[in-house]
Amino acid sequence: MIKAGILGATGAVGQRFVQLLADHPWFEITALAASERSAGKKYGEVAKWRLDTDLPENVRDITVVSTKPKEVDADIVFSALPAEDAITIEKDFAKAGFVVSSNASSHRMEKDIPLLIPEVNPEHLALIDVQKKKRKWDGCIVTNPNCSTIMMVLTLKPLMKFGIENIHVATMQAVSGAGYEGVSSMAIMDNVIPYIGGEEHKMETETQKLLGTFDGKIVKDAPFWVSAACHRVPVMDGHTMSVWMRSKKNPTPEQVKNAFLKFDPKLGDLPTSPKKAIIVREEPDRPQPRMDRNQGRGMSVSVGRIRAGADNAVQYVCMGHNTVRGAAGASILNAEVLKKKGYL
Repeated sequence: MIKAGILGATGAVGQRFVQLLADHPWFEITALAASERSAGKKYGEVAKWRLDTDLPENVRDITVVSTKPKEVDADIVFSALPAEDAITIEKDFAKAGFVVSSNASSHRMEKDIPLLIPEVNPEHLALIDVQKKKRKWDGCIVTNPNCSTIMMVLTLKPLMKFGIENIHVATMQAVSGAGYEGVSSMAIMDNVIPYIGGEEHKMETETQKLLGTFDGKIVKDAPFWVSAACHRVPVMDGHTMSVWMRSKKNPTPEQVKNAFLKFDPKLGDLPTSPKKAIIVREEPDRPQPRMDRNQGRGMSVSVGRIRAGADNAVQYVCMGHNTVRGAAGASILNAEVLKKKGYL
């Protein structure tokens, strides 16, 4: 078993890491790290458990430590830290020889740090060698994208063969993406909030890096642009988005559907990988968060309403579980690929 620590273990994404790693066949939780006010106390005492499963018994009595490398007994750390904390703490861990699989946004766009979706760009893991040589680290940092970006880009990967020219996307994002206390009930009930700070920029820039090409030294951005509009809606879990894709080859909706159906990233030997990365829904009113977010144990992305749009665009709807596929599950899948490729 590989010893695993969780940074930011008491927060919403940290709890999801605990839930998903508690019975993992490759990783054993050996350290839970959080703020100084939680350090020294039992995890069961300080974690206000918010998930719909019981707190795993095997972590309840683990003593929480601070987010300092010398206090964490692990080979890999999964980071659920706030971005403002992750920017220094994650580098401290990498310098100290830890592999850091991060959900934080702090280092995603740094040129020598992989921004990874295993089904999309596993070749970008070679940036780890560039990173270690440049920074003289014994460890490394690997990041997963923004939660909405993951859902969209996973569906764009099989469409790259059509020569994507531009993407428009409008998101409808669940409140859990903002954390348990991120959006007040008075603000979101009977309402839609047409602004999520920084979200649109992340979708527009991260997509280009993810679908870009690695030349042995750097990743060159994909040669198309993305325009995003992001909205918070009164849904608990599951981000939904409408995508307009325009490409050089002008595929029909049927060709796009077939590309989704045939997509096989060949990651079936990884414990967190779903049987189907993309699930196509034929019903006219699907996918829906409440009905589809847990497909593939929360790791599948569902698509539907594939249809012709204006100016030779193809439109479709995609959705996925934002704290599983879009956060903790994504980091865990990244770590499994690291192990498979010999980086862990």
